[in-house]
Amino acid sequence: MKTVLISGAGIAGSALAHHLRRRGFAPTVVERASAPRRGGQAVDIRGAALDVVGRMGLLERARGLRTRIRGMSVLDADGNEVHRSTEVAYSSGRLDSDDIELLLEDLVSLLHENARDGVTYLFGDTVTALTEQQDSVRADFAHAPSRVFDLVVGADGLHSTVRRLVFGPEERYAHHLGTYLSVFGADNFLGLDQWQVWLQDGENGFGVMPVRDNAELRIAFGFRSESLGGGRDGGDDRGSRDSRDPERFRKIVVDRLAGMRWEAAEGLAKAAATAPDFYCDAMAQIRMGRWSRGRVVLLGDAGYCASPLSGQGTGLALVGAHVLAEELGRAGEGDGGHAGAFSRYEDRMRPFVTLNQALATENPGGPASEESVAHAKNAISL
Repeated sequence: MKTVLISGAGIAGSALAHHLRRRGFAPTVVERASAPRRGGQAVDIRGAALDVVGRMGLLERARGLRTRIRGMSVLDADGNEVHRSTEVAYSSGRLDSDDIELLLEDLVSLLHENARDGVTYLFGDTVTALTEQQDSVRADFAHAPSRVFDLVVGADGLHSTVRRLVFGPEERYAHHLGTYLSVFGADNFLGLDQWQVWLQDGENGFGVMPVRDNAELRIAFGFRSESLGGGRDGGDDRGSRDSRDPERFRKIVVDRLAGMRWEAAEGLAKAAATAPDFYCDAMAQIRMGRWSRGRVVLLGDAGYCASPLSGQGTGLALVGAHVLAEELGRAGEGDGGHAGAFSRYEDRMRPFVTLNQALATENPGGPASEESVAHAKNAISL
């Protein structure tokens, strides 16, 4: 039974663990957080990703977790409504589509619960070194004893530790898109009832949506800026969560929100100042010539992050996990073994990745065309 170390217990890592276990592999998942991560924005399962989730037997459960949104309002900088729709929401697209919008934490929990039987999890730990040997890879950890694996998969996000250890500094591959995104939760002090609110004020803008039966809000605040450094957008080759000061980014977000004209923005600023699930990072893409080296391969954002501006990060993670597991499952020595599987995985995924990354760059500052979205989300054969 082949052993596989997966770094990262998010969407890509947990989906891959599920697929590999079903194909007779023995996956071990290492995750820096102490438990499956909470917080985060709403994400979408659409196109080929719906097929993948269906094959995992999770489609109905995912539909049961979907957000319940009736429509949205678009406000000017002073808070006056300039547009409303009960047909489309910026976070998810058409409200009558088969796409599934759900909270990131709900999808991560669903995938983790589905994968955990037969999968070893190392929470609260991280890889510190990878040493390729003749027929294996030795992995050293911050806390757990060193272990040897047949293969290693980096599914550890935009600031991948595995990518840094094997392929070199993040700055070689990260391309800053000129925007930052902050996501955090708050009580529903706006009294929104299954209704989103979007507002743009100069270089700052936000979307607010109610979740958990309207008891809570999820706020997605974006602002334009050149690289702010701090090891989170390609400006620091340490590439580690530990290499930045999260409170510095929190202060930037609080100050920008407090300076906006709509009076309710002050409440959002207060929420950002105290939110335990506060997150802020640069919108960036990872572009690499190859996603594998030796017995190590990258998956999802670690190898080909399209950024949240594309709306397709979840799809890339789910589809990539399916394709990688499928190729590893059918790999024999006559097919080039793991090297052949990695090559076929890249050949199948590369066009899909290219089209989806283009969604974030074809129309900066505005949504991609419906034709481009439809083409990108289905541009792979499973």
